Amino acid sequence: MSRARCCRRLPTARRCAGCICVRAPRLPVAAFTACAGSTRHERRWQTSSASGSKAALSRAGPHKIRLRPLQPATPPASAHWAAGDLMTNDDKTKQANGQPETAATENMPQEVPAETQEQQPGSEAEMSLAPVVIRDDYRGSDKLKGKVALISGGDSGIGRAVAVHFAREGADVAILYLDEHQDARDTLKMVQAEGRQGLIIAGDIGDPKFCQDAVAQVMKELGKLDILVNNAAEQHPQENLTDITPEQLERTFRTNIFGMFYLTQAALPHLQKGAVIVNTTSVTAYKGSPELLDYSSTKGAILAFTRSLSQNLADKGIRVNAVAPGPIWTPLIPSTFDQKRVAEHGKKTPLERPGQPAEVAPSYVFLASEDSSYITGQVLHPNGGDVVNG
Repeated sequence: MSRARCCRRLPTARRCAGCICVRAPRLPVAAFTACAGSTRHERRWQTSSASGSKAALSRAGPHKIRLRPLQPATPPASAHWAAGDLMTNDDKTKQANGQPETAATENMPQEVPAETQEQQPGSEAEMSLAPVVIRDDYRGSDKLKGKVALISGGDSGIGRAVAVHFAREGADVAILYLDEHQDARDTLKMVQAEGRQGLIIAGDIGDPKFCQDAVAQVMKELGKLDILVNNAAEQHPQENLTDITPEQLERTFRTNIFGMFYLTQAALPHLQKGAVIVNTTSVTAYKGSPELLDYSSTKGAILAFTRSLSQNLADKGIRVNAVAPGPIWTPLIPSTFDQKRVAEHGKKTPLERPGQPAEVAPSYVFLASEDSSYITGQVLHPNGGDVVNG
C-alpha cells in the first residue's frame, strides 16, 4: 500500500489539525490518511428560520460532515434546463474519476434548480445540477507552466474551476478547504488528470497557525510557491442588522478577511519577484446587499486590502489583483439561501442567468499569468453585465 502523506508530517502541535493531504500523481486516492482523535477548532454553521436564512450557529466534532439530504429539486415554471441536465450517477462517477463537468458557452444553464443544503459551505457532490468547471473547448497553452499555486476554498465552485484551469495551464496546485473531503478528493483527481501534482489540506484559515503550517506543507511537498489565490469565504444572510450576532459577525470576518491576512502573511516570505496574489472579492462590495451586511462588508475590505497590498508589494515585483464575481452557481448558493432565492439566482443580471465557475476561472488565469504583467491593484468583474464603475 502506498504511503500517504498526512498531517503527521506537520509539527507535533498541529498533528490534530484535521489535515488530509496527498501528493499527486504518485499516490492513489485510496491512500488518504486522516488523523484520528483530531480536535479541530472549526465551527460549523446550521440554519434555522422561517425564511430559510442562516441564523443559528452550532459546532460539530472532528471530521464530521453533517450534510443532510437535499430538498427535492423543484424546477421553476419557466425553467430552461431539462431533466437531462441534472447530475446523474454517471456524472458523479465522472467527477470522482477526475473528469470535470464541461459545457460549451452557448450551453451554459439558463436557470438552476430550487434546492437547498443544510450545511455551509456546501458540497458540490450533493448538487443535482453540477456547476460547469471548464469549457469543453478550453485549451491550455502553458501560461502557468512550472508554477505552483495555492488556492484557499479550492475544493469546489470557483476554487475548483481555478484549480483545474491552472493545472491545464501547467501549474501544480495545492488546495486548502474546510472539511468537504469528497469534493476535495474529486478536485484533486481533476488536477491529476491534467498531469499535474496536487496537494489537499483540510483546516480553518481563520486560524493563523493552520495557515503557517499549511504553507509549510506546500513548500515541503511542492518545493515553492508562485501564485496565491485567496478564495475561501462564507456568508449568512439576515434580514435585519440586529439579527447578526457577535459570533456570526466575528466568524464571517475571521474567514473572509482575517483568514486572507493570515494566509498571505504565511505565504509572503516564500513569494519571489514575479509572484502573484489573486483575491476573491464580490459584486456585493460595489453594489451592496441588504441581506448580506457582514459578508458584503468583508468583500469591501478585500477590495481595499487588494489595492493597498498591491502598492505595498510593487517594489518587490509581486502583483496583487482581485476578481469580483457576480451570481455564480456554486455550493455556497444552495447552502445559503432558501428555495425561492436559489431558483431566482442570477435572473436579475443583464444576461438574465447565473454564471458558471468555468466563466470565472479564466479571469484568475489571466491575472496569474504574464498576460497581466502590467496590471496590479485592479479588479476583474465576471458578473453577468452589472455595471459597477469600480
